[in-house]
Amino acid sequence: MAHPPPTALVRGIRAPRAPGCKRRRGLDSAARAGMMMRAACRARASHGAGMQPDSAAAYDHAAPALADRYESVGFEAVHADALAWLPARPGLVLDIGAGSGRDAAWFAAGGWEVVAAEPAAALRADAQRRHPSPRIRWLDDRLPGLARVRRLGLAFDLLWLSAIWQHLPPEARPAALRGLALLLRPGGRAVITLRHGPAPADRPMWPVDAAGLARLALDHGLALRAVTPPRPSALGAAGVTWQTALLELPDDGGAALPLLRGVILRQEKSATYKLALLRCVLRIADGAPNLAEETADGVLLPLGLVALTWLRLFKPLLAARLPQRPGEGMGFVGDAFAALAPVPAPSLRPGAEFTGDVALALHRAIADAARLIEAMPARHLTDAADRPLFGADCRRPPRPGALLRLDRTTLRGFGTLHVPLPLWQALRRMAAWVEPMLVAEWVRLTQGYAARAGRPVTAEAVQAALHWQEPGRDAALVRSLAAARLRAGDAVPCVWTGAPLGPRGLDIDHCLPWAAWPCGDLWNLLPAAPAVNRAGKRGRIVSAGALAAARPRILAWWDMAYAAPSLRARFAEEARAALPLPWDGALSAEEVFDALDFRRLRLRQDTQLPEWDGGTPP
Repeated sequence: MAHPPPTALVRGIRAPRAPGCKRRRGLDSAARAGMMMRAACRARASHGAGMQPDSAAAYDHAAPALADRYESVGFEAVHADALAWLPARPGLVLDIGAGSGRDAAWFAAGGWEVVAAEPAAALRADAQRRHPSPRIRWLDDRLPGLARVRRLGLAFDLLWLSAIWQHLPPEARPAALRGLALLLRPGGRAVITLRHGPAPADRPMWPVDAAGLARLALDHGLALRAVTPPRPSALGAAGVTWQTALLELPDDGGAALPLLRGVILRQEKSATYKLALLRCVLRIADGAPNLAEETADGVLLPLGLVALTWLRLFKPLLAARLPQRPGEGMGFVGDAFAALAPVPAPSLRPGAEFTGDVALALHRAIADAARLIEAMPARHLTDAADRPLFGADCRRPPRPGALLRLDRTTLRGFGTLHVPLPLWQALRRMAAWVEPMLVAEWVRLTQGYAARAGRPVTAEAVQAALHWQEPGRDAALVRSLAAARLRAGDAVPCVWTGAPLGPRGLDIDHCLPWAAWPCGDLWNLLPAAPAVNRAGKRGRIVSAGALAAARPRILAWWDMAYAAPSLRARFAEEARAALPLPWDGALSAEEVFDALDFRRLRLRQDTQLPEWDGGTPP
């Protein structure tokens, strides 16, 4: 996607480096070829996983020539034998090793939403210049890990691996296929081209075969549905033939849903603690997934965040005196929990700040909950082989100062909770289906405990206490910031239309609609004309084109509105928790915007709400 120049910075943060790199000047063709040969030799010497940095460098050195070559033959000529395998309706496609962008552009022109992963910086920059479509989002990512793609939480209808599999060393392919299976939605497809023949001198390659791919696919829950006969290279490479393989994910890819059903509906429970821990992880997966840290086989969640969510869940239940276990007493309820009575449950969220006695009480209450989670549900939530699903490592955090800020560092100070990757992916993608089952079982248990205590309660009363409370729909702060700018004589345009706004014609719009995802974070609140906010866009998800058109105005608003250091810090903390952004290093406004676009894409996928293309009703 082509981007305008960086805006001034929001939050402590740098402008990103321009994509691509400068071409070397003054080199004749022989010198350039020698350079490429040396790069290839270095790449062959490093047998790391996936497309190696030096291998990407070989593509970078020859980026313009390679891109011209790839673009000289059309998509349908190169991939004629795979056209019949494409889903009838456009969906979400991940183009892995997207190269010049030829294939990504073909999908985008056909109505697909595209994520294009390409690790060669110069090739990626050239592709963005050639194919500036708002339907294409470019990422610097590579196999086998695809770490940045996985952080997006998207489930793809189609994975497209054209001319990339041969760049993976054999030892990296099992991990790559496992990762691909986790990225597909049930019924999703992966199309992989297989190259046979001599490798060019400038790019390292390893042999591939359809039988080996089929064996690996079965090991990771994928089925090889078809493979084409070898055909000559469409680019005329001597001695080179290609095959195309079709893989499909026939179920949820990790047996996570049957496991969840078993834990929720059949596993013995002496309290609601097991259900509470599952719902805590589900709520984090849905609302603050970027606070998770990926490991080789799962994710690590800050145990303080799990405990904070635990307090938020139990607060309304205990306030309504609804029993959560037989008998009296809850292992985490003490003086610290009691001191939180005046604190509304929705305010117990990442990024919130507390001071004084409330801060000390909340810190102790989180620690009490973390210790109980480690000792009980994390230990006793098990799979069919009686192995614990989670691994909790509880630590003693440092005493807070005058201010308790619930940021990632503070929440991680209480320890970590390990969540297996298939379970995490299932909770991220299918929270809307899993949570009702979880809540229904929680209602049943609570009613059973209440009946045993001689105090029967209705299902409606329990459901009301179990309702997940979001912070109120409050745009007052952002409205006051916009009004202050208008009083100072600054222009505040509608981010969607560019029309100037006045004090009487100012609305604050949720970029991602509240009805689909209740989020009052600063990055999601934007000045808009009432006709757009209340009629045109209301209840719909902004389209890729409308969001791209609004990009410079959104960036300018963030820069104008959040200049104060405290607001910059809050803006970034909220964005890092909710959007797929890095936690380390500086963060640019452009990175926040791109992450917002990915979150928009996931919300569109999850809700299937209609899109708003920037128009207003007549």
